[in-house]
Amino acid sequence: MGANSKIEWTTHTFNPWWGCTKVSEACKHCYAEAWAKRVGQNIWGPKPERRQLSDGHWRQPIKWNNEAKDTCERPRVFCASMADVFEDRDELTPLRDRLFDLIEATPNLDWLLLTKRPQNVASMVRWEQDWPENVWLGTTVELQHRADELLPYLAAVPARVRFISAEPLLGPIEIETWLKSSIDWVITGGESGPKARPASPEWFRSLHAQCMRSETAFHFKQWGDWAPGDGENFPAAKVKKAPDGTTMIRVGKKIAGRNLIGKEWNELPHVRARA
Repeated sequence: MGANSKIEWTTHTFNPWWGCTKVSEACKHCYAEAWAKRVGQNIWGPKPERRQLSDGHWRQPIKWNNEAKDTCERPRVFCASMADVFEDRDELTPLRDRLFDLIEATPNLDWLLLTKRPQNVASMVRWEQDWPENVWLGTTVELQHRADELLPYLAAVPARVRFISAEPLLGPIEIETWLKSSIDWVITGGESGPKARPASPEWFRSLHAQCMRSETAFHFKQWGDWAPGDGENFPAAKVKKAPDGTTMIRVGKKIAGRNLIGKEWNELPHVRARA
């Protein structure tokens, strides 16, 4: 985490703090919680305090911003991989304010705020209808009921880019109406980790088709630990049937790769003009 992120759709990652509380089915096997426990941090759930980070950590985006001044590229900063900026806890308000100060002080960076709580955004940001041009807002929608619940909140926010992360995708979702009107970018992928659940390939193909019809940027991040196949080349691999009946083999995300419908999909959104 930090500079030169390994996450395919971002340049850097930045966390204003560590810690969160699970709120959806996508949180069930949270990689961030597992990582925190691995390094001895008890910061997950409603009771533990969140981990605050050093002033040196907070200076990193200033460095990235200065480095980007004389280039033609705009680094993308994913915020936050180990937390949720819009978690409703009073003690996080000063840190959120510090984050908003930092975003405003780094106009050469595009800040990707991904939340599972878009219903909290309007009451927690300072910008009302005049959002900074370098803020992209996204929400996680792993199942249809989550899309139905959360996308109206996302669509109401006047961010220059609005995006969804359908990762881990846990069921088929139909969101084409939103793609045609409000959503600029779709990121999707399967689950990784020791308890990863296999996704149906048809879910990804359907989401891709919706994006193509609506001319929405599409990014397929990964198959995750499970990939479609008959297992003949991996006789020792575990085999499961996906919900659509496809045979899935557990080969690990590196071997499973990122090809969908014959290629990798790494599309980026167009920044919408101000109304």
